[in-house]
This record gives sequence, C-alpha cells and structure tokens, in this order.
Amino acid sequence: MSLPEPRDALKALEGYHSPQFDVDVRLNTNESPYPPPSAFVEAWLAALAEAPLHRYPDRSARELREALSDHIGQPFDRIFCANGSNEVLQTILLTYGGPDRLALVFQPTYALHEHIARITGTPVVLGERGDDFEIDRYDALARIEADQPDLVFLCSPNNPTGTVDDRELLEAVLDVAPGLVVVDEAYGEFAYRSALELVADDVPLVVVRTYSKVWSLAGLRLGLCAAPPQVVAELEKVVLPYHLDFATQIAGTVALRFSAEMQARVALLIEAREQLFTELDERAGVTVFPSGANFLLFRVAGEGREGDGHAVWEAMVRHGVLVRDFSAWPMVEGCLRVTVGTPAENNAFLVALDAALEEVQRA
Repeated sequence: MSLPEPRDALKALEGYHSPQFDVDVRLNTNESPYPPPSAFVEAWLAALAEAPLHRYPDRSARELREALSDHIGQPFDRIFCANGSNEVLQTILLTYGGPDRLALVFQPTYALHEHIARITGTPVVLGERGDDFEIDRYDALARIEADQPDLVFLCSPNNPTGTVDDRELLEAVLDVAPGLVVVDEAYGEFAYRSALELVADDVPLVVVRTYSKVWSLAGLRLGLCAAPPQVVAELEKVVLPYHLDFATQIAGTVALRFSAEMQARVALLIEAREQLFTELDERAGVTVFPSGANFLLFRVAGEGREGDGHAVWEAMVRHGVLVRDFSAWPMVEGCLRVTVGTPAENNAFLVALDAALEEVQRA
C-alpha cells in the first residue's frame, strides 16, 4: 500500500517560508516593531468575553465591514474580509483563476502572487520590472495585449523592493486589461499614493489591504479588499462558511477606534525609514533603494552573481540580527531586506551590518 501523490502541478512547488532563528533582533518579516496599544487589547478582550462562542460567527462580518466602510471610504458592499491578505488573494484566484485562466505578475514581487496562482491551478505569465524596479508602462501594456491575462497582479508598495507604482501605470493597465486588476497594498498606509480611491462599481479593480503591519495584528490574521460589489458577491460564494472567527472580527472592529494611535505609528516608522535610508546610503559598498513601505531593500557589493549578500546575511545572524536574504533571487541578486524597527533595533541592525561588512571584506 502506498500513499497517493499530490497533483502534478504541485510536486515542484516549495512552501513559502521565511527562515527563523533565535536572535536578539528580528527584522525579516515586516511586522510592526510595536505591539498593539494596551487600551486596544483591553477593549478587544472585554468585547470578546461577551461573544457567544457556542454560536457560529457572523458569516458576512457585517459589523467589521461597516466599520471598515467608514475607515477606508468605501461602501459596505465593496468590502470583503478574510484571514489575512493571503486568504483574500487565494479567494480571488479560486474565483477568477483556474486552469483555463491566466495570471500576470511582474517580477521581482511578492512570491505568493505566483505561488497561490500555481496552487489554484492558474497558469502564470511573468513580466519583469526594470533595473530601477519600476514597471515600464509600455512594456506592461504590450504584455497584456499579447497574453490577454484574466488577472493582472500589481504590488504597491512592491515587496521586496518598496517601489510605489505610478497612478498613470494603473490607469493605463485598467484601460486595456481584459479581466481583474489586483493591487496588493499590504504596505499601502506607508506610501504616499493608494489605488483605493479608484475602486468603483464598474471598474475591474481589487485593492488588497492587511491588519498585519500598521495595526500590529499579524498574529490574528485579518485581511480585506475593496472591490466592485459583484466581485465581492462572487468571493463570498467561494470562501468557506464562517471562515472569519469571533476573535478576529472583533479585533478588526475594535482596532479602528485607535486610528489616531496607528497613524502616529505610521508617521514614526516613515521617519525612521528615512533615517535608516540615509544611514545605509552613506555606507561604502551598500546600495539602498527608495521605499514607500516599512522596509528597505539594499544591495551589498561583491563578486559573483549573488555579490556578498548571503555572506553578509550569515555574519549578521552571528551578530544577533536577522534580516531577509534575497541575494539569490533573480533581479535582486546580492540584496537583503530590512524591516524598519524600533530605534534600538535599527541601531543594532546598523552595528551588526558594519561588523558583517568588515568580516566579509576581510575574508
């Protein structure tokens, strides 16, 4: 007797992982460096204590969606919520992708766009960003005209590069795309531009957001998207019943009462990001790229395809600081990505980076 094999399309896939090590400073997964406000935790737990846990949660998440409607300026029926933005993406691909559909992504970008597409049996066409990590508008339009994708994925700010797409690019893509255009704005609150205001009943645009970053709720898994009501209705057909539990729905609703505190944190992290950018820009052998997110991508000079990126990453781990290693990724060879942390964490990162650079240069 033998165990069955998975689908052929899944055999070559590897799971999505971000290596974790026991270090003093973890700046590799773009989480908020600050826990949620204690007043939020108290209010959430008080509300949760009153929840009828012997009953199923509200399948429509109506209270949460109504609160989000006020917060993001979109009607209730244009909002869909799920367990993290990844489940939002998965539901979109289950609904509008599939073996007879085509998805277009522009690399380098968030790996799960392609990964989830392949899990759902959706063929993927790979476009490329330029050396500056921007998407060339005319190349993108030519690719869409040639391939006629059913789904076009944009990521703004882009992960891992931090690039913020031009409004003109999005509008041009919307004009020619034959299917849905999905803009992943997981880091949208840190950027100076958003596609949310373009969402409308007759526009084939979906904008995806998350509570993981700004709201310090990565551990609760809550994501959302704004989309035309017809799209939201189709997503609701596909998502599993009662998928969003009481704890998550209540947390998402209560968190919105603390918008002022969250906006202050966004401002604090943007200021810290710019300070960190300046620090990195002043270091010899380091090229740092502009970012509209809560992280910075930087390239470490060196010989070979991957430069010295991986060696520097290993040395930094030995010094107790973990960042994300992208040095072997196509188009970002030699690059590492650091999440903006607290002032103490940012300082520890810079100290570890300097030590690592010195060690690698001596080797």
